Parts: sequence; C-alpha cells; structure tokens
Amino acid sequence: MRVALIDPGSGNLASVRRALERASDGPIQVDLVREAEALRQADRIVLPGQGAFAACRAGLDALDGMVAALYEQVQVQRKPFLGICVGMQLLADKGLEHGVTPGLAWLPGEVAPMDPNDATGHPLPLPQMGWNGLDFTPGAHPVLAGLEPGDRAYFVHSYAWRNGDPADLLATTDYGGPVVAMLGRDNMVATQFHVEKSGAVGLRILSNFLGWQP
Repeated sequence: MRVALIDPGSGNLASVRRALERASDGPIQVDLVREAEALRQADRIVLPGQGAFAACRAGLDALDGMVAALYEQVQVQRKPFLGICVGMQLLADKGLEHGVTPGLAWLPGEVAPMDPNDATGHPLPLPQMGWNGLDFTPGAHPVLAGLEPGDRAYFVHSYAWRNGDPADLLATTDYGGPVVAMLGRDNMVATQFHVEKSGAVGLRILSNFLGWQP
C-alpha cells in the first residue's frame, strides 16, 4: 500500500508517518509529498496540519498544482482521504482566523473561534489542549470500529467547525459544550484531534483507515 502524506509546511509529519507505519498490518510505503504528481501514484491520501488555518492554506497553495490534484484524486477518483487537525479544518468553506480564508469547500461549514465556558459560566482555557473523550454512535463509521464512546483522544485547538451538515458528523467531544471531533462523507474522513498523538485510540483509527474500502 502506498500512502501520500502531504507536506503543507506545518510540521509534525514525522509523527504522522511513524503512526501510519505502526498502524499498518501489511507492507506500507508512506511518501512525504510536495509534488502534485505523487498523488496519482498513491492508494490513500493523508493531509495533516497544525497551526493557523490561513498559514496551512497558504502552504498548500504554494505546492504547484496540489489543490487541483487533491480535487482530482479525492473528489473525482474517490481515493480514501484522511484529514488531521487543520487538515480537517481545510475541508470547510472558510476559516475565520484573523480574517476570512477560503477552505477547500469539500464539506459545508466554517472554522470559527471557540468560546467555551464551564458549568458556572466561567471561561475555559484556550487552546483546548489535552485528552478528551469522544462521543459517537457505535457502528456509525468503519473507521471508528473497535472503539467505544468515551475513548479519549488528544486535542490542541482554539478554533472549531460549526454550521456543518449533521449527516457529516461522526463524533463530538465536550469542551464547554459539544465540539466537532470527527467528520466523514463518502471516501473522506477527518479528525480535529491528532490521531498520531492519541495512543492506542489513534492507532486504531489509522489502522481502520488503512483497511477501509469506502
């Protein structure tokens, strides 16, 4: 299996690569990709991202032909796709971090600042950083197979998805109210949390992704 791990210049690629290799139960080649042509050779595509929405979008745009190749391989050819953290956020119509930045607009929604409060109305710290439980319906998606509601994943973010299509929502977490944790449609899945930093839960999601036949 050949996995294209896109490098939009936002770091953390080595951790994602190691996690994919650990999660595979068969031969796997994980290619760090900055050239659009490499997507055509891949069986699966992973888009990670960390930091600011606008910076990650600019990094993706700076890779010649990458946005068009992504559309062709994911939206037209229907190759399995995984977005991680800002890689999930980029699927939205737009991001609202320090102005408005267009997203890829593959899923409806926007990425907006969080404003969480605890049960007494006091603000919760931002970014949301650390381990938090996942809320989902068992059997909702093959990539969640083997997990249970309440299993914990590792989050680091101050912006969150809103105004999406409820049919795309796979899992939420609670941080002063429900927060989108995972989205999916057709051949696409995406996580707000860092699967590569989420221990056994993250490895299970990656293993499921690598074996998934949408």
